[in-house]
Amino acid sequence: MEKCYAVLAALACTCLVLTPLVMQWRHIRLLRVELMDLQGNVRALQKGQEGLCCPLGTCCGVWGTPATQISREKREVSGPKNRRKRQTEQRSLLHLIPAFKHSYAERDLTILTWALGRSQGVGLQVSGETITVVTEGTYFIYSQVLYKDNTWVMGHVITKRLNGAESKLMKCLKSMPSNLSDPVNTCYTAGVHFLESGSVLELSVPRQSAELILSAHATFMGIFSI
Repeated sequence: MEKCYAVLAALACTCLVLTPLVMQWRHIRLLRVELMDLQGNVRALQKGQEGLCCPLGTCCGVWGTPATQISREKREVSGPKNRRKRQTEQRSLLHLIPAFKHSYAERDLTILTWALGRSQGVGLQVSGETITVVTEGTYFIYSQVLYKDNTWVMGHVITKRLNGAESKLMKCLKSMPSNLSDPVNTCYTAGVHFLESGSVLELSVPRQSAELILSAHATFMGIFSI
């Protein structure tokens, strides 16, 4: 019986000694597995980034990225997209809304005086009834007038004056309802024109005392460079 107790005691001592060793072995095995995973990730990053280590004599940025690559990425950031953005920001634009109208009996005209709705750039200027082109170029011009008149046809004209010469750029004509006590109709026109520096544009209605609706959403004029 005493021999049995001795054997059990020896086995217990052996277990006490082996248990930490087994736990350490398991821990080492887990560390090896994690190390192998980490090496695999590093190889994948090296393939995706063409190497994490820089060649000798090359300055490196963050995470081993060569400085030449960083500068190339900066050039790409300031590439065509940013150039297009700068060009858009520099584009001249005017959107005008009606302030009031003037009737000229001797010319049989009604001319609108404009207020500034929106502006951008320095290539265009508005002054009362006219727009002056400062920077020559190709421009998109649009206009709309809402008429409240019982005359059977209503319309407007956009005229350009330059160096004493006058030319009509665009016309808009609209038939008015004849069977209504309160006739209302709108006329919209747009076009693309090359305008020289110093050109003066004016919108006029070729009829004295024309009845117009002077609200910003109904009657307006605009121009922008393209």
